[in-house]
Amino acid sequence: MNDLSLVACEQADRSQQAELFDRCFDSEQGAFVLPWRYDRNPHGQALSLLARNPEGQAISGYACSPRRILVQGEAAGTVGQTGDVMTDPAHRGQGIFSELDRRAMSLAAESGWAFVLGLPNRKSAPIFVERLGWQAVGRIRPFTFVLQADAAARAERMKTGRLAALATPWRAWRGSMRRGHLRDLAFDTLTSVALPRFDDSVQVLVSQVARQWPWMVERDAAYLNWRFMDAPSGLFRAHGVFDGDGEMRAYVVVQLPAPGHPVGHVVDLVAVDSAAWAGAMEAALGHLAKLGASVARAHAIEGSDWESRLRAAGFAPSASADHKAVIVHVPDEKHPLAAIAANPAAWFFTDGDRDDELAH
Repeated sequence: MNDLSLVACEQADRSQQAELFDRCFDSEQGAFVLPWRYDRNPHGQALSLLARNPEGQAISGYACSPRRILVQGEAAGTVGQTGDVMTDPAHRGQGIFSELDRRAMSLAAESGWAFVLGLPNRKSAPIFVERLGWQAVGRIRPFTFVLQADAAARAERMKTGRLAALATPWRAWRGSMRRGHLRDLAFDTLTSVALPRFDDSVQVLVSQVARQWPWMVERDAAYLNWRFMDAPSGLFRAHGVFDGDGEMRAYVVVQLPAPGHPVGHVVDLVAVDSAAWAGAMEAALGHLAKLGASVARAHAIEGSDWESRLRAAGFAPSASADHKAVIVHVPDEKHPLAAIAANPAAWFFTDGDRDDELAH
C-alpha cells in the first residue's frame, strides 16, 4: 500500500474510473454509467475514491451514493449506499479495498451521513463485517412470479430446486388466479396509465405514503426521472394508477427483460392503499407479460412489508441460500437514525432503492 496513492475523485476523474470499471466488469459502459450515477443524482454527488499505482494507473475504486431520506414524511438528512467496488484482477488480495473502505467511511462521516448501507454477496459480506466493522442487520432475497409455464420459466425455477421447477405449471396457474384477484381489487375504481416521465403530481402520493414509514428514500419527480427514466440502460418503464378524479394513487416501475432473457423485474411500487397497490402490481405484471417475460422478479428484505405483499400477490421465494446480506456502517451510534439502521425490516425498501440495475 505504501506505493499507492488514494484520492477522492471529481468529475475530471470519471474517464479513469470508467476505464477501471470496464476492466473489472468486462464492460464497455463505464463512460455512460458512471457520470449518470456519480454526478447527476439530484440527491448529491457520489463519494468516490481511486487507488493509483506509481505509474498513475487506477487499480481500485470505491463509491458511495447519497440518498436523502424521509422519516415519517419529514426530511431527515442523508444516508449513503455502497455502489461500485472494483479492483483490477491483477491487484486483488493486497488489502487495497480495506483501505478504500476505511477512507470512504471517514468521508461519509465528515459529510454528515447518518449511516451507509450495503448489499454485498455472501462472499464479500464477511470481509465487511469481520474485517471492517460493518454490522450485518438482515438479508434480502429474490421472489419470482411465474407469468408463463414455458421452458424459460422452468429453468428459472430450477435455480430454487427441482421441485420448484416441476411446480412451474401450478405456479403459472396460481399466478393467473392472483392476477385476477388484483384486478378485482383495483379496476372497478382505478385506471392504470403509462407514464413517459414523472411530474410534480407524484409528490402528493409520496408524501402520503412516507408518513406511514419510519424510513423512506425521498422520491420526488427529479429523483425518479434520474433513477429510472434517464438511466443509461433505457430498460425502465413506469405506470401510474389514478382514481376517477384524476388523482395519482400509486405508481410502479418495471425493468424490461433484456433481449434474449426471460426475466423482467418489478423495481419500485408506491401506493396509498391496498387497492392502489393491487392496481399497480397488475399493471406491472401485465406489462412484463405483454413484452414476453416468462417470470417477474422482485427482491425483498426478509420480514418486511414488501416481502409479505409479494408473497400475497403470488411471488415465490428463492432458496434460502440465495440471498445477499444487508449491512450498515453507523459512524455515530448516538445518531437519531442509528436505531432505524439496525432494523431493515421496517424500511420502505424496494429494488429501486438499490444502487445498481438488476441482473437477468
